[in-house]
Amino acid sequence: MKETKRWFNKITLVAGAFSFLLVGMLLGGFIHPVQTPQAQTGSTLPAAPTSFSGLAKQASPSVVNISTVKVFRGGGGRPTLPMDPNDPFREFFERFFKERMPRDFKQRSLGTGFIIDKEGYILTNNHVVEKADEIKVKLADDREFSAKIIGRDPKTDLALVRIDGARDLVPLPLGDSDALDVGDWVVAIGNPFGLGHTVTAGIVSAKYRQIGAGAYDNFIQTDASINPGNSGGPLLNTAGEVVGINAAIFSQSGGSVGIGFAIPVNMARDLLPQLKSGRVVRGWLGVMIQHVTPEIKEKLGLKEEKGALVSDVTAGGPAEKAGIERGDVIVAVDGEAIKEMKDLPYLIASTPVGKTVAIDVIRKGEPKRIKVKIGELQEEGEETVVSEAGPRMGMVVKEISPELAERFGLSETGGVVVVEVKSDSPAGEAGLRPGDVILEIDQTQVTGLDAFKRIMDSYKQGDTVLLLTKRKGGTIYLTLKVGD
Repeated sequence: MKETKRWFNKITLVAGAFSFLLVGMLLGGFIHPVQTPQAQTGSTLPAAPTSFSGLAKQASPSVVNISTVKVFRGGGGRPTLPMDPNDPFREFFERFFKERMPRDFKQRSLGTGFIIDKEGYILTNNHVVEKADEIKVKLADDREFSAKIIGRDPKTDLALVRIDGARDLVPLPLGDSDALDVGDWVVAIGNPFGLGHTVTAGIVSAKYRQIGAGAYDNFIQTDASINPGNSGGPLLNTAGEVVGINAAIFSQSGGSVGIGFAIPVNMARDLLPQLKSGRVVRGWLGVMIQHVTPEIKEKLGLKEEKGALVSDVTAGGPAEKAGIERGDVIVAVDGEAIKEMKDLPYLIASTPVGKTVAIDVIRKGEPKRIKVKIGELQEEGEETVVSEAGPRMGMVVKEISPELAERFGLSETGGVVVVEVKSDSPAGEAGLRPGDVILEIDQTQVTGLDAFKRIMDSYKQGDTVLLLTKRKGGTIYLTLKVGD
């Protein structure tokens, strides 16, 4: 009995101690109080947005859906009725082909745009509205209006359209695309696959992308989902400002794979006054240019692989009048550096016609500044970008004869022409082609076959030679590495 009582007392004591401990824990003496779950944060992304709903609500009324109709006329190579009513075959054609005559058909397409002012001006892509016979704009509140094209610029793929009679329009503010940094949050709003207003978010993946769309490529790359139908829609920063106009995607399936491209809004802002006037006027220098490769850099004695190498100068153009020569490397225009070849066309194009600019060039290793009065670029005389050939003698060259001139369509009566190139030879790897006229070797004029052989015999295996060739009316520099 006493033993049982002793065990009972022990159990009571333990229970009491446990109760005391439990109360203490609940009162916070030994553990922290239970807290409401909190969102995980960190010092790396203190400004990361938790939601884009406010931005979407604010910007969506300014984004419009654009639908277009293009009418394709019948014809297309099918049989058509003879025009002469007395033609003996007309009755035959009417009887057997009349029902099969191709009819006009309409192609419909969808895109996006956004309002830029209360007067009804809407910015979009040129490819959305180009050659359209009918343009309809649908606002976010489902009001629909007919639109007309005010100005187009195929070279930058921008277009300005306008709707009349719409009230309470809310324009989107234009931001500064130059202020964007890689990694910044961006939001795209558009009409993908005709689904209507769709909001997607991502970051700026890269800047200054060149995708082969034209001479003025300068795209913002983003991983925000952009799909067919998003074209012409805005790319917004977190302040709700337009920083780009969605224009293209990289995709093998037709859908988004996280690589989309937008035209920087600063480019659009510069063109807006001209788009409103209905005509875009660009500056013109009158040169053909190419990249500075490591081999060309070495041969020309340049310090860096920067600038644009002048491979030809247009006769009578602003550059020729000012004294720019073939072989010059343009490194700056009015103090703005030309880091890459493609920097030059856009910089010149955006320079006002008639303005005199200071162009810095490297000529035979020496810096030189030339004053040039910019001309106006005409459609048939636009700035031409010439691609450089690859680095690295398997070729046959001959004196230019009347037969060879006729064969290759040459205007030259003297010099040497390439008549055969082996594809796996240094000449082939250098990019030489049959019909190329070799004008210079390392900036020494080639007057004929004897001069060509004499100059080439002075090089040893492994030397790199700078060739100036004329091809289809233009000239281009190529670098060839001398073989065995």
